[in-house]
Amino acid sequence: QLNMAKKKEAFLKEFKEGPLQFKPTYKFDLDSEVYDTSEKKRKPAWTDRILWKVKTLCEDASKEGELPEEENLISVTLNNYVSHMSYGISDHKPVTGTFKLEMKPLVSDPLVVLNPEGEWNAEHDVLIRYSAAPELPSSAWDWIGLFQVTFRHVKDYVTYAWVEDDEISSSRNSKQVYMSASEIPKTGGEFLLCYYSNNLQSIVGISEPFQV
Repeated sequence: QLNMAKKKEAFLKEFKEGPLQFKPTYKFDLDSEVYDTSEKKRKPAWTDRILWKVKTLCEDASKEGELPEEENLISVTLNNYVSHMSYGISDHKPVTGTFKLEMKPLVSDPLVVLNPEGEWNAEHDVLIRYSAAPELPSSAWDWIGLFQVTFRHVKDYVTYAWVEDDEISSSRNSKQVYMSASEIPKTGGEFLLCYYSNNLQSIVGISEPFQV
């Protein structure tokens, strides 16, 4: 029924689905893996499905009459598409999909280049040198955070320095800020520096990994 609908409905043609390598997910007797034994004896069906579609920039640009050079900034790959027969609280069996999402960067060069200076340890304040691209919309609320290399979120910082309040030197090509030794991890490890832009609400520069 879905395949027939995809042939007729234009919007459905753009959606993808993984291979159906699991049994029909409907209709089951409750708390069992037995298909409908009621008087209706409904035929088993693949009722529960996961479809996906990646929206491209072309869809937005076409409204304005322009097409971008880079059409697909996002790609999605289906890694896993399964049903879960152990659930019995409904006459359906739930279906899940696991996807890999890849995003191309919107810019080829970082807006900020960061470098830790000297030896980093918890015995003294440390220095950071950075340079920003002219197009960076800088703010007094921008900050540079120290992160473990395994960080997952912008709030996972170990400590941070304000780019204006903690600035100690400035030149045409670069600026220097300090970070207090009191918050540097004494246990050490491998870390990164990240520049957070308040205006862009995102990280716009990441240093190479370095040892503390």
